Amino acid sequence: MAISQAVLATVFGILGNIISFFVCLAPIPTFVRIYKRKSSEGYQSIPYVISLFSAMLWMYYAMIKKDAMMLITINSFAFVIQIVYISLYFFYAPKKEKTLTVKFVLFVDVFGFGAIFVLTYFLIHANKRVHVLGYICMVFALSVFLAPLGIIRKVIKTKSAEFMPFGLSFFLTLSAVMWFFYGLLLKDMNIALPNVLGFIFGVLQMILFLIYKKPGTKVLEPPGIKLQDISEHVVDVVRLSTMVCNSQMRTLVPQDSADMEATIDIDEKIKGDIEKIKDDNEAFLISKN
Repeated sequence: MAISQAVLATVFGILGNIISFFVCLAPIPTFVRIYKRKSSEGYQSIPYVISLFSAMLWMYYAMIKKDAMMLITINSFAFVIQIVYISLYFFYAPKKEKTLTVKFVLFVDVFGFGAIFVLTYFLIHANKRVHVLGYICMVFALSVFLAPLGIIRKVIKTKSAEFMPFGLSFFLTLSAVMWFFYGLLLKDMNIALPNVLGFIFGVLQMILFLIYKKPGTKVLEPPGIKLQDISEHVVDVVRLSTMVCNSQMRTLVPQDSADMEATIDIDEKIKGDIEKIKDDNEAFLISKN
């Protein structure tokens, strides 16, 4: 029994939705880190603003086209999740980054998309609307797929793949394959063609990762600093200072009987001070616990 193109297109569309769903969730660890540290840590909001614009553009195209429901489902989710990402970034970003984020959102997502909507919906005849909008979506998608060229150049130049996560490259490549066949089965080159480029760059990134990866390299988080550790280091410093002072005193002070007694008195006094510091430190830790 032959399977129709419509059924195959639906299957590839569902697979594309599933893979793209997890790709959309890829930035979650970044925003968990931002939330825990209460700071945007120098990250930029541009990728999320562009992703929001892409989701809006493809949703609009799918609604005009009327037979691309799979595009509507995944881009609706992408639209919501990108708004969440941008909101979290805006909340924890410094004042300068907040201002830049507002400017990007207004310029790209409001005025940019608004201009495309007015141009295609009001100034272009309905018979040509879907074609013009499809060309706009295709050009934008091609430009987005060209973005990895910067990372590829950096990997080749530094001979290190630490800037290129293999997992994300793999799933982006797999996603490009699914959406290519989805567009091909729908006979929509505006969907299929950009994903050819996405597939090529995805495979290239994975090859470069395998060539330049450095086994055993890990990104380590700085260890936490505990109050008890600080207290112990303070005591150690006092001990070290005392030892140095004692050695210097014994070297510089003439060693007659009177001086020896004075040196012993100084040593006893220093020892008493050390014991007092220890007792105060122990009492502080006990009261803290």
